[in-house]
Amino acid sequence: MSEALDNSRSTDNAPKPKGAGQQAPGTPSYPADGLIVERVYTSAGVHPYAQVSWERRDIVMTNWRDGSINFEQRGVEFPDSWSVNAANIVTTKYFRGAVGSEVREWSLRQLIDRVVLKYRAAGEQHGYFRSAEDAEVFEHELTWMLLHQVFSFNS
Repeated sequence: MSEALDNSRSTDNAPKPKGAGQQAPGTPSYPADGLIVERVYTSAGVHPYAQVSWERRDIVMTNWRDGSINFEQRGVEFPDSWSVNAANIVTTKYFRGAVGSEVREWSLRQLIDRVVLKYRAAGEQHGYFRSAEDAEVFEHELTWMLLHQVFSFNS
């Protein structure tokens, strides 16, 4: 967008007081020129988690030489469409918390929510979305794509 036509953005490069133009932490900001997010994969009123079948699995990884257990977490939750390998990788590498502790993640839903809700909150705080509805569409679309393995974030 050309600067001459974009009256909503300041071209003043002068230093601003600390905190000027920033929202308080956690305060959503929805500017008129924020992003409008359209649904591609999801439907309004239906959460992406409701559209998949979930199952509990036991993740047990053993040493191929001697059969000893290298990793074990029982009762983890994944969509039934996910491969054993994908569930193993996510459980061992990306679930947060010490194995065996009460705070250990045990479901893909927890991991996806942790990541997606952080991105949504940052987008709202920094004024990326035009409305709360656009922020929700962003959340649902990103959740759907991670849930269906369309992409994954680089670790």
